[in-house]
Amino acid sequence: MEKKRISKDGLKRALRIFKYVLPYRLKFGLGLVFLLLSSLTFMSFPGLIGRLVGGDEVSDSAIDQFFNLQNIDQVALLLIVAFSLQAVFSFMRIFLFAGVTERAIAAIRQDTYGHLIQLPMSFFSKHRVGELNSRISNDISQLQDTFMTTLAEMVRQVITILIGISLLFFYSVELTFVMLISLPVMMIAAFFFGKFIRTLSKKTQSTLADAQIVVDETLQAIQSVKSYANESFERSRYNIITEEVRKVAMKGAKWRGAFASFIILGLFGAIVLVIWYGVKLKNAGEIGMDELMSFILYSVFVGGSIGGVADIFGKVQKTIGATESLFDIMLESPEEFSGACKGGHISAGKLSFEHVAFSYPSRADKEVLRDVTMVVEPGEKVAIVGPSGAGKSTIAALVLKFYDPTNGIIKIDDIPLGDYDLRSLRDSMALVPQEILLFGGSIKENIAYGKPGAEDSEIELAAKKANALDFIQSFPEGMDTLVGERGIQLSGGQRQRIAIARAILKDPKILILDEATSSLDAENERVVQLALESLMEGRTSIIIAHRLSTIRKADKIAVLDQGVIRESGTHDELLEIENGVYRNLSELQVIG
Repeated sequence: MEKKRISKDGLKRALRIFKYVLPYRLKFGLGLVFLLLSSLTFMSFPGLIGRLVGGDEVSDSAIDQFFNLQNIDQVALLLIVAFSLQAVFSFMRIFLFAGVTERAIAAIRQDTYGHLIQLPMSFFSKHRVGELNSRISNDISQLQDTFMTTLAEMVRQVITILIGISLLFFYSVELTFVMLISLPVMMIAAFFFGKFIRTLSKKTQSTLADAQIVVDETLQAIQSVKSYANESFERSRYNIITEEVRKVAMKGAKWRGAFASFIILGLFGAIVLVIWYGVKLKNAGEIGMDELMSFILYSVFVGGSIGGVADIFGKVQKTIGATESLFDIMLESPEEFSGACKGGHISAGKLSFEHVAFSYPSRADKEVLRDVTMVVEPGEKVAIVGPSGAGKSTIAALVLKFYDPTNGIIKIDDIPLGDYDLRSLRDSMALVPQEILLFGGSIKENIAYGKPGAEDSEIELAAKKANALDFIQSFPEGMDTLVGERGIQLSGGQRQRIAIARAILKDPKILILDEATSSLDAENERVVQLALESLMEGRTSIIIAHRLSTIRKADKIAVLDQGVIRESGTHDELLEIENGVYRNLSELQVIG
């Protein structure tokens, strides 16, 4: 986890996370009260133990006069009461903080995820899935640790240091100055040690992230790994990186060990110095045994708390880094789902492009579409063909309003896309892409995704129209068959038919088929093509195709080349164009 430098702006942004605690501020405030009480009872132990060691002797020490402790029985009873109160206060603090934290963290997760999935496609084109997943998992877990542990520890350490130093002066001003002499040296050393160790820790995390990338890439491309028999190569690649992780981690461990040894040496050296000087004061009659014992214990408490400040400071830095990363996402502008249909609902499904130009945000210098103009009448089947990289899939992305045109305008039923509510617009469309990624649940759940809450009879009818019912019923579990991650348990043709059934169930006005059969064999293509014909019946359909054999029956074919529609007409009309782009493509495929 990256540690951010604590700045005024960073701290201000980090404090925004407390808005999630505000609904539970009473419980949170009560938890802080119990934390305060727990810290105060904790700080009573050294004084009471010191008096217990002092025995039944009548003492005129300042602590005896202040607390009026007469005998060891009374002191022992107070210790038992203090321990009991400490246990109760600690339980209540943990219980209350846990309740507030879990509710706040759940709200943060829900808001982050809800905002994330409403971000435009341009955002996802610039961010890796693993990075975004880390924001929801690692960053929010860091916040959870902060609310549950770090915050309590920070308050406890502050209370321990303030009260501890005050009591040290109360017992002996002279001895307190002796103890404090060693602190500046230790704190300066801790600062430089800590800075160096944090650098090594960051390097370790970075190297570990590289190792995780190897795992992700290998598992995502496991088919290629096995088909090329490169298991040994991938294992060797992973071993090299993990060995680097080990070397960097061991270097960090060596310096952490040296730092811990220095702290132990410095802390115990300071305690020995205090004891030595304290015994001299006791022998001179300037301090009692009970006061000396209490002073030593308070010195240990204060020293331990000061030593822990560096660790808490590091955790606070991590938390600020986590909140900044989260709010970087939250500050991204989401797509507008107003819930109100400014342009009404799509009725006929007429689609028109008027001088549309477009460049992807990540490649603004490269114009993918240039002056595209075409009209698709309601219920018409229009195919878009052209060489790879001509901009065919970009047209689908623009119709679905994943992106907005750089120039020109797209209309549905003579109303600009921007005048429709986005949810209403996409509810009236369905996309069947080339690469079908099913969810990891059952076949029934995947088909029902097109219309959440659909009746079983509707789902079955959609599967039948998609020529999918026969193979579904051949499985022992039928509709309840689990498809596996990304639909891996099904063949390509089966996945395509599940996607078609989903689109049929949705019953869209406008259908977009993006290379829907290009990866299928001849037999599967024939079955899927029959399902697609059933799906396209009576709908405005955009068919993006590479194989021209699949679009011969289209009402119109638009030939896209270098972002411009070069030719338009039926299959037979386009074949008549001498040296036409479509004719050349057709001849190449016949030769192939």
